Amino acid sequence: MTRRGMLAGVAAVGAAGVIGGKAAAQTSSKPPASRESVELTWFGNHAWQIRCGEHIVLTDPWLTRFHTGTFTPEGADPKTKLVIDKAVVDKHLGKADAILVHHGHYDHMSDVPYVAARTQATVLGTQTHVNLLKAMRTQADLLSAVRGGEHLVFDGFTIEVFPSLHSCGGKRHTYAYPGYHQDSVPPRPRVIEDLVEGGTLAYVITIGGLRILSLSTANFDPIALRDLQVDVVLAAPGGEPGVTDRLLQTIKPVPTVIATHWDDFDKPLTAPGVPWTDLTPLRTSAERSGARFVVLDHLEKLTL
Repeated sequence: MTRRGMLAGVAAVGAAGVIGGKAAAQTSSKPPASRESVELTWFGNHAWQIRCGEHIVLTDPWLTRFHTGTFTPEGADPKTKLVIDKAVVDKHLGKADAILVHHGHYDHMSDVPYVAARTQATVLGTQTHVNLLKAMRTQADLLSAVRGGEHLVFDGFTIEVFPSLHSCGGKRHTYAYPGYHQDSVPPRPRVIEDLVEGGTLAYVITIGGLRILSLSTANFDPIALRDLQVDVVLAAPGGEPGVTDRLLQTIKPVPTVIATHWDDFDKPLTAPGVPWTDLTPLRTSAERSGARFVVLDHLEKLTL
């Protein structure tokens, strides 16, 4: 399917979702009086800025987007060197209170050491993520190891941590770069295969009275999320067949599903997002559950 065809599918949501121009993405009904406005900005992949007033939460802030070949027939070159483009980070990110690491792969964690140093935000992740970040010379007193079950109160928002699962695929139901560094700090990561998955987490961010479930892959832990009540789900395409249907049947009915991690991240952040897969199954799952389905493009904002 061509990019035009894939985007046509998601654009067809009409009143149920948005894509394209910034005016459309920023349009929303007036929030209830009991809530404050929450602004979400998408930086591609699973990099989100969630802001309410002066309070800012970042999810997997990877903006450098160096070339890996991930979505080519050959796949990613595991020896691709890790680099950080400080200029692009500086252009888009200036302040944050918390950084949520969902899993340890390069397209989620490579920029975290620099973003943490720049913002002095608290960084949450598994013990493996913390050890990898220490190996990447991240300021140790910013790091907090979590495992699921935590309810953390920050100034202006709360974070609930849930165990989760990375999406699997292919004949053997596998994913790239599995592994852990739970017991010690490894050698400094130099190439993308050095950043192992290290466990996957899901988070619920409650900010401005809005509850946002943040999932970095299509998969999830059905026991951890059973009957969870949220207002928004950040949901990724891909994974095993029917996984999004199962997610939306596991949690309580949710008003809004926002697509995440759908773009080919070898393409520049300054260009429109190019889907790496057809978003129609994700949209169909969301709409079948009664949710509004929303797709933002690179650097677009949505106010809820």
